[in-house]
Amino acid sequence: MTSTAAAPDDAKIQMRSILQRIATGPTLSKDITREEARAGMRAILGNQVDPVQAGLFLIALRMKRETDDELKGILEAIHEATGHVVAEVDEVVDIADPYDGFNRCLPASPFLMPLLAECGVPAISHGAHAVGPKFGVTHRHILEAAGVAVDLSPVEAAQRLSDPSLGWSYVDQRSVCAPLHNLVDLRTTIVKRQAITTTEVLARPIHGRKQTHLVTGYVHKPYPRIYALLARHAGFDSALLIRGVEGSVSPSLRQKSVCFSYHNQGEEQAFEIDPAELGITQTVRSVPLPEDLPQTTPRAGDEIAVAVDVVATAKAACRVGVAALEGSKGPTYDSLVFTGALILAHLGREPSLGAAAERVRGVLDSGKAALRIR
Repeated sequence: MTSTAAAPDDAKIQMRSILQRIATGPTLSKDITREEARAGMRAILGNQVDPVQAGLFLIALRMKRETDDELKGILEAIHEATGHVVAEVDEVVDIADPYDGFNRCLPASPFLMPLLAECGVPAISHGAHAVGPKFGVTHRHILEAAGVAVDLSPVEAAQRLSDPSLGWSYVDQRSVCAPLHNLVDLRTTIVKRQAITTTEVLARPIHGRKQTHLVTGYVHKPYPRIYALLARHAGFDSALLIRGVEGSVSPSLRQKSVCFSYHNQGEEQAFEIDPAELGITQTVRSVPLPEDLPQTTPRAGDEIAVAVDVVATAKAACRVGVAALEGSKGPTYDSLVFTGALILAHLGREPSLGAAAERVRGVLDSGKAALRIR
């Protein structure tokens, strides 16, 4: 995926040519090649083009709809700018929740990593502090509220995976790909979702010695094919794509969902999951926001972001997350059982989804996973 970077003047000339083709209206815009998409994104990450052109590049691609090759090229540029580390473990599970976070529920997914580690599966998650369009509560906020180090270097994060008492870590986009993180303000100005939102979750900053597995979520039907395509391109040996609440890896707790998976770089296959088959009988789709959360002022004119007090919400998610790791029953516990079982079954660590759920319940009831937080 690597190639020689263009000189600043060459990058500006090439970007001008790209924009002339992709930004000519709904019927006349033309697709660009994978190499051109990579060069355009590389120039943006290298601060070699004007911010207005950078924004136009992303908006125009979105307006005409990015092709598979264009998304591959953008992903390649992000990979070139990302610090990659091979952990001293054979396998790594990469939990990739949306970087723009949550604003309609208390996410349980930040506590999947210590749970998986207690099951003998090294796991990481990655994210950022605040990203649009939602500016919701992120893994970083919640893990920071739990006292977890969230500003580790990629090397430090990888080292924790091989520590028998830990076995998991979080790594921030600011540490693994600073040029991409520097685009947060630009993305806020753009407002709408664009190609970075799709590709950044596939940065794959920490690899296993033998295999690296992607676990990510989706909401809209076109995305499983796109994520599977890009996951293979990024080098993930397997992928588990879960239709989750707010696009997360946590499926609904009260209705059936459809997941997709592939193994050994093969084609993705669809399968249905039903919480009732695992003994989960919740009346809520996800962990509800507490009614006593402090109120905040919505962003002026913002119809996307639901105003939540990030600090208070992160603390609330931390409380119920740690309690679930200690065996406390409730929606967070069930969410960890559901997603944890899906991952263990996907990896072949248990013969069936039901057996995987029972194993997760045993770990949660023991309280041992909570020790990996402290």
